[in-house]
Amino acid sequence: MVLEFTERGIYCPAADAYIDPWRPVPRALITHGHSDHARPGHGAYLATEGSAPVMRHRLGDIQMETTAYGVTHQIGDARISFHPAGHVPGSAQIRVEVGGEVWVASGDYKTINDGLSEPFEPVRCDTFITESTFGLPIYDWPAQHALARDLNDWWATCVADGKRAVLGVYALGKAQRIMRLLDPAIGPILTHGAVEATNRVLRGQGISLPDTVPVVDGVDGKSHPNAIVLAPPSALGTTWMKRFGAVSTGFASGWMRLRGVRRRRAADRGFVVSDHADWKGLNAAIAATEADRVFVTHGYTAQFSQWLGEQGYQAGIVETEFGGEDLDEAEETAA
Repeated sequence: MVLEFTERGIYCPAADAYIDPWRPVPRALITHGHSDHARPGHGAYLATEGSAPVMRHRLGDIQMETTAYGVTHQIGDARISFHPAGHVPGSAQIRVEVGGEVWVASGDYKTINDGLSEPFEPVRCDTFITESTFGLPIYDWPAQHALARDLNDWWATCVADGKRAVLGVYALGKAQRIMRLLDPAIGPILTHGAVEATNRVLRGQGISLPDTVPVVDGVDGKSHPNAIVLAPPSALGTTWMKRFGAVSTGFASGWMRLRGVRRRRAADRGFVVSDHADWKGLNAAIAATEADRVFVTHGYTAQFSQWLGEQGYQAGIVETEFGGEDLDEAEETAA
């Protein structure tokens, strides 16, 4: 096989390299900068130019080579290239060709063009390795304009009620995507340290973001009464929130599509938004690859693999340590 599934990660024998390994390896090919895919401890890293700044910010001084999208690298007997995944800025699918056979490892991806990440591009292959974080028909994402309307209506209502809107968002990708949808006429955008640190990295690589106000001493509900606050989900409900006085809390996640999740999150408002593909997006992406065989990684693996088999694909399940939308606490609190 072009790629093998091992206890360290997805391995390419022809290149002697691993894709998004979860154990330390000599050579790692990284799809994007989220902590469940870009882990510390590898000997050498290869990632896109767009992922590198965040990876260096989070992983420190690592040995890393970067690549542009679409450039073919001959590594051993394998031809390897990176292609846009649409998940977060710099995210990539990794194409591996050995002896004329082509496999593509998707990493995390979404097919909606969010205006922030490089849009997803289907890559023709024989075998496709796909995520399935939201691999059930219930997951159907609203349009960007509808999401923007709902966010701004909630924020404006909070201001009218004398409350600060505090929204739980992941620090890389979703936070920046949402702040681009916010109406600056309503008020300022305040950011938790983890979100602002990521903002600085992305701005440093030329990505345009709205003005934000970092939450430091003296920045609170009194100084910015009309503000919306963007913070990692782990910050909601902690003493960090006390500085804002009366608040209304929201949570932005694909899991908000499920009844009961917002209640368990103790949020006043849930917004259905994800940087992973929904049911329609997953199926469209797989069809566009023209692959005959599909391996399903994290998410609803059993259900989605069964569905693909019923559609005529050779489908299988791969056990990985990728986290999907449930990123670990280190991801959320890293500043």
